[in-house]
Amino acid sequence: MKIIHIILLFAALLSSYIPYITSVNNDFCVADLSLPNTPLGYPCKSEKDVTIDDFVFSGFVAGNASKIFNLGITFVNVDNLPGLNGLGISTVRADLGVNGSVPLHSHPDATELVIIVESQVNIGFITPTKVFLKDAKPGDVIVVPKGQLHFLVNTGAKKAVAFAAFSSSNPSVQTLDLLLFGNDLSTHVLSQTTLLDVAQIQKLKAAFGGKN
Repeated sequence: MKIIHIILLFAALLSSYIPYITSVNNDFCVADLSLPNTPLGYPCKSEKDVTIDDFVFSGFVAGNASKIFNLGITFVNVDNLPGLNGLGISTVRADLGVNGSVPLHSHPDATELVIIVESQVNIGFITPTKVFLKDAKPGDVIVVPKGQLHFLVNTGAKKAVAFAAFSSSNPSVQTLDLLLFGNDLSTHVLSQTTLLDVAQIQKLKAAFGGKN
């Protein structure tokens, strides 16, 4: 390949990274939510269009509780706080009613730091060889390593509140129940691969919106 072709190719590749390189030099890269998200995050909004509201989220209160898990979740990520773009951090509030739970789930791209604020919870994460459990109380801080399957269960006599921070501005969430029972994977295959009874699988599919 001629040197001029190499230079042009490099320039084309570099141009696609300019919003992110610029963000390093300018300390921040507020997300332009009108453009598509990418593996590197959202492109930067022009600094002349950035306001203080891009760095503020109002309404970090209890979310609407789901009936299945008696759980309310409020996420604060780059999609509702554009100033988080590229900063590698986000947060969530979890309100667990009595006997409520955060179901088994994982974040393949983020470590999670959980802070217990009210009541007490049983929190744990699972590796292929061991289960790590803690009866956590207000003031306890628990770290869940990236990608580990984990959960919270309210074991107190009143509503539990926990906050968490993630090492990503837009962490992915993979919830085990939805992965298994919220799609159209056939009941027959699920029964064969999980050893669950067909009737139980059908009940769970009805709860999580699955078919087939």
